[in-house]
Amino acid sequence: MVGGLPVADIGELRKKIDDVDDNILELLNRRAELVKEVGRLKTQGKGDFYVPTREKEIYERLMRNNKGHFPNESIRAIFSEIISASLSLEHPLKIAFLGPQATYTHLASLKQFGHSADLIPVKGIADVFEEVEKGKANYGVVPIENSTEGIVTHTLDMFVDSNLQIVAEVMLEISHFLLSRTGRMEDIKKVYSHPQPIAQCRNWLAKNLPNIPVMETASTAVAAQMVAADTESAAIASEFAAGIYDLKVVKKRIEDNVNNFTRFLVIGKKSPEKSGSDKTSVMFAVKDEAGALYRMLEPFSRHNINLAKIESRPMKTRAWEYLFFLDMEGHISEPHVKDAIDELSKICLFVKVLGSYPRSK
Repeated sequence: MVGGLPVADIGELRKKIDDVDDNILELLNRRAELVKEVGRLKTQGKGDFYVPTREKEIYERLMRNNKGHFPNESIRAIFSEIISASLSLEHPLKIAFLGPQATYTHLASLKQFGHSADLIPVKGIADVFEEVEKGKANYGVVPIENSTEGIVTHTLDMFVDSNLQIVAEVMLEISHFLLSRTGRMEDIKKVYSHPQPIAQCRNWLAKNLPNIPVMETASTAVAAQMVAADTESAAIASEFAAGIYDLKVVKKRIEDNVNNFTRFLVIGKKSPEKSGSDKTSVMFAVKDEAGALYRMLEPFSRHNINLAKIESRPMKTRAWEYLFFLDMEGHISEPHVKDAIDELSKICLFVKVLGSYPRSK
């Protein structure tokens, strides 16, 4: 008996599982052959190898058709890797991300492109843009906002002078872990992390490590690297970082707000076609006059467009004048979206469409 079942019954069930696994393997290789043929046709027609709208269709169809016990989130994760491996057969993708390894941007890149993509860590957000602009990477992944700490201003500022487009967005649930060499709270004399995670764990730190200095680093991964060489310090980072840098978990999920998400943008040279559930992002500057903000929003109300986000940033070249960044529902190819943006252009100093892309759920 094993777990209350006869050994013979378990052996028979395992044989059936092996048969299913063999069938899955055969189907994966059949899929690979079809993917290679698609890649050949794309090469002939100079089509895009990475098509976010097609990926979204696959995920939504599979989860809609899932009537069994397998969780939808697991189906998405598995097919993300299948699609990643398939893309590598068509055309290996190079993805620049805000590094080093084990940053949350690295995790967002893995979620979007899988382990088969060539993920390239770079030092800063500006470097991600540069890698893509110079063609050293096909796409880049950058953080844009956190649900508790707000916008990442450096990313917004980069769009002012860049011609890159937003290709996709990635939503990542953020769980912060306190990591150290020893795994013991009593050994901690200093804590390192990026300013945003520090802010997101402020109350927990004040309550549990009230007299311990907290030092800012360029990223959570840099903090983990530093702690890997110091037995008296700890890092606030991802659980993934613990495995990469051989650290132990002192405490799990120390973020103050359990509903903690960060939104990342995938940037490239061309926005995808309409998926049916899209966002369009624009950047614009308004004239400094009474009623300008009201007139700016009026075209979207008139065309019944839902605005998902609006942010303002000071213009670096002119004092007391502001740039606005706006996310709206819909695709630039849809007439009501295009008409609203055209009307906006008539009352602004300038308008720049940053991209239309599938909306992340």
